[in-house]
Amino acid sequence: MTPKARNVVFVGVLVLMVLHHDFWLWSDRTLVFGFLPSGLTWHAGYSLVAALFWYLVMKYAWPSEIEDFAEGKIDSLSEADKTTEDDK
Repeated sequence: MTPKARNVVFVGVLVLMVLHHDFWLWSDRTLVFGFLPSGLTWHAGYSLVAALFWYLVMKYAWPSEIEDFAEGKIDSLSEADKTTEDDK
């Protein structure tokens, strides 16, 4: 994972952590669609956003060396380190 990708993931995790604590909805008694509390609606949306975020992390920032090792394309992860050093 590149340093830029690592920073993006780190910032994304921090944002998700802050958004998870929906303190602005604690005293809101509004019902969405006439039956769903606003806090529960928030968490349903939050769950979808978090799932999308982690999907994108796995698709674009997941280290391919782990997959290559798991599929038997390389014998050890140290070989992957040598390969990535040669690419630099």
